Amino acid sequence: MANPLLEPGLVVAGHGRHVLVETPDGRRLICHPRGKKSQTVVGDRVLWQATQDEGTIEKVVERRNLFYRQDEIRTKMFAANLDQVLVLIAAEPVFSESQLSRALIAAEAEKITPIIALNKSDLTEPFGQAWERMGVYREMGYTVVPLALKPKAEGIAATELEALLPLLHGKTTLILGPSGSGKSTFINRLLPGAQVLTNEISTALNSGKHTTTSTSLYWVDEAKTTAVIDSPGFQEFGLNHIEPMHLAGLMPDIKAQAGDCKFYNCTHLHEPGCGVLRALPGGRTISANRFKIYGDLFAELSQKRY
Repeated sequence: MANPLLEPGLVVAGHGRHVLVETPDGRRLICHPRGKKSQTVVGDRVLWQATQDEGTIEKVVERRNLFYRQDEIRTKMFAANLDQVLVLIAAEPVFSESQLSRALIAAEAEKITPIIALNKSDLTEPFGQAWERMGVYREMGYTVVPLALKPKAEGIAATELEALLPLLHGKTTLILGPSGSGKSTFINRLLPGAQVLTNEISTALNSGKHTTTSTSLYWVDEAKTTAVIDSPGFQEFGLNHIEPMHLAGLMPDIKAQAGDCKFYNCTHLHEPGCGVLRALPGGRTISANRFKIYGDLFAELSQKRY
C-alpha cells in the first residue's frame, strides 16, 4: 500500500550525503538518504518524506540508465536517467583520444546517445588537425559538432551554440569536458545565471561554504523540458565495471568487424581468422590508434582485481 506521506521529486544537485530535491511545483529542499550509504545521484526520481524543514529520501524510482566510471578504488556516479552525454573537447590543448573513447564506451554500455563537441574552431590550424582526427568518429556514426566559444564574450552569441541547441532541445544531457575544453564557458553561455544558481546550491548544501557541488542540473527552458547536467571529474575515467570480452561490442569500429571472426570467443588481439585484425592493415577500417586504445583497455580490464 502506498505511503500517503511520500512525495515525488527530482534530484537536481548533490554534495556528499546531501542532495537537493525539486518537487513538481518547483520547490527545492535538502534531503538526506535513509541509512548510512547514499545511492542517489542527480537525475534520480525519488520519493521523499518531510522531516521538519528538510526531507528524507525513502525510495529511488527505477532508473532508465546510470552513467558512471569505476577504478580500483571507487565508483563515481555522474547522473541517472539521461537522454544523451555531450563530451566537450577542444582543438587546443590537444585532447586525449583515450579519455574520449572511455567516455564514449561508458555511454554505449548504458545505451546513452553520445555527442562530441569540438571547441575552438576559430583556431584554424589546430582545429583542422583536430577535425581530421575526429574523422574516424564521424565515420562510426557519432555526431561531431564544431564550436567556437569565446570566454570573455558577454551574453549569448547565437552563432556559438546554434549547431548544438537543436540537439539539446527536449532532452536531459550530461556535459563532460576535461580542463581547457571550455565547459564553464559553455554552461555560462547556455545559462547566463548558472554561476549565481551554483552559489545558491553550494550555500544550501554546505551550510554557507561556497564549494563546488559534485553535480548540478539546470533547466534551459521555462517549461522544464530541456535540462543540462554539469559534472566535474573527467580527468580520469576508469572502466572497471566493463568486462574485457564486452569491450569490442562497445566500440563501433571494432564491433563492425568482430562478426567476421573465426572463433566466437576471439579477443581480437592475436587469434587466426580474426576479422578485426584483417581490417587493420593501413587503417582502412580501424585506425591504428583506435586499435591501440582497444588493446590497452583490454589489458587494463583483464588485470586481476584484488
